Amino acid sequence: MQRNGRFFRKSILLPAFLVLAALAGCKKEKPDNGTSLPFERLRKDLSIQSSLLNRAINYAVLLPPEYEHGQDTYPVVYLLHGLGDNEKAWYQGGNIRYYADQYAGETGPVIYVMPQGFNTYWVNKYSGTYPYMDMLIDELMPAVESEFRVSKEASQRAVMGYSMGGYGALILAAKNPEVFGTAVALSMSFRTDGQYLNEPQGVFDSQWGTVFGGMGKSGNDRLTPYFLEHSPFHFFTEAGDPSRSGQRYFIDCGDDEESLSETNNAMHLLMRDQGINHEYRVRNGAHSWDYWHKSLPEAFRYIGHAFRHLPYPDQGDDTFTDNPVQSARIHTHFTVETEQPFHVMEPEGYATESNAYPVIYILHDRSAGMEQEESMDLLARMDASISGLRLPKSLIVEIPTVNEMLSLETLSRIKEMVNLEYRVKTEGKFAVIAGNGGAGATLYTILPELGDLFNACLFFDAELPSGASMTGTALALYLDITDQGNNYQPYHSFYMSLRQQQIPHEYRVRQGLPSHGSFLAGLSEASVFIKDNLKK
Repeated sequence: MQRNGRFFRKSILLPAFLVLAALAGCKKEKPDNGTSLPFERLRKDLSIQSSLLNRAINYAVLLPPEYEHGQDTYPVVYLLHGLGDNEKAWYQGGNIRYYADQYAGETGPVIYVMPQGFNTYWVNKYSGTYPYMDMLIDELMPAVESEFRVSKEASQRAVMGYSMGGYGALILAAKNPEVFGTAVALSMSFRTDGQYLNEPQGVFDSQWGTVFGGMGKSGNDRLTPYFLEHSPFHFFTEAGDPSRSGQRYFIDCGDDEESLSETNNAMHLLMRDQGINHEYRVRNGAHSWDYWHKSLPEAFRYIGHAFRHLPYPDQGDDTFTDNPVQSARIHTHFTVETEQPFHVMEPEGYATESNAYPVIYILHDRSAGMEQEESMDLLARMDASISGLRLPKSLIVEIPTVNEMLSLETLSRIKEMVNLEYRVKTEGKFAVIAGNGGAGATLYTILPELGDLFNACLFFDAELPSGASMTGTALALYLDITDQGNNYQPYHSFYMSLRQQQIPHEYRVRQGLPSHGSFLAGLSEASVFIKDNLKK
């Protein structure tokens, strides 16, 4: 009986052990009362023990709602944090769950993985003592793939990061095309060679030298072989480099960044020169979650196209509005001396009001064969912006380009005629002027003389000369270009000149190619700048 009793107790304990083991391996845990816990989409406080780094590596995972049911595998996006942050950054400050759900229609169901990256810049340390990139690819990713149903196809893997993580996204995809098919770099933290050499010693040693070598060095000694190997300003120039294996790159950086706007813009120029397919955006903003949150809608759209193997489309809208302006509000004039035509659109209510209005002048480079249609469409779109309160009630003066370049004298004459014949505020601080294409080139030529006539000047895909620059002006300037436009080199030169001279300016790079639609889209986006500079 005693033996049977021992056997009986063992026969009870063994099934209990098996049940506990099975429960431990289930995705759904059960509390003491036996009911199922709610499905947890955000899995925090996960970790692996890395043999390469000899330490625990924390990470978090956000699962799509669909994950709870079925056995499908899902595309995966690795989200990389910036210097000084950790794996919590994307679900705390980044609020990734909200944004992932908000734009799930663009991406489809996706698994997001947020690893702890320390201050490694997401690469192996130059000394070989801390091989972080190897750990991520050879240890962390296999662990994630064994625990969660993520796709193992490079085309279904993307990596996105901000600041240091922006560089991490770029370098991980560039060096591992068989692993990642898409990279999204937001405010990528890196340096051109020139910036690297000029970095203050303390900053260089703590942020760069510890990763890429050259601690305590100055001058060209900082450009270690390891740095050059990991600098996109070098490996992108090599025709057979793995970084040019068809990966998709999306780069986005705010124009208010102290140094990174120069870095990212220079990267765009290099990639354009090298024929490396990519998307590039510059919007208003600086180094903050406020900026990165505004980057996410298009970043998700870009990733979604990549996951579906679709080319990323140009967003320009070249359709004409269905709401033309009443002809009674549009008047055509000609200058006596040069017979330069220009159109004046009165704001709604002009005939019954008595107040004076600010004036928006637009030098308009139109498409051959579509001149009249594009002029009327431009006026209609500006009228809609005024009606929608995006612009103050203003007189709009459209000056179409003709065969000869518009001279300063002709422009001054047009302004005199408008001041005499219309009820407008005549001081220059109540007028702004814009130009696109060849008309923008005209504006650039006479720009030094415009300070008394206008308060601000806007350029849209302007055909600027090589090495465009500005040494001083009282005008506030607005530079806008499409990322596939041909004038990216002169725009960069002009932009760097404005930064160095500390001339008030805004800089934008938008999607697509120069067109009537992209010009109007740029004007619409510039409405805040125009509004601000008509108030002063």
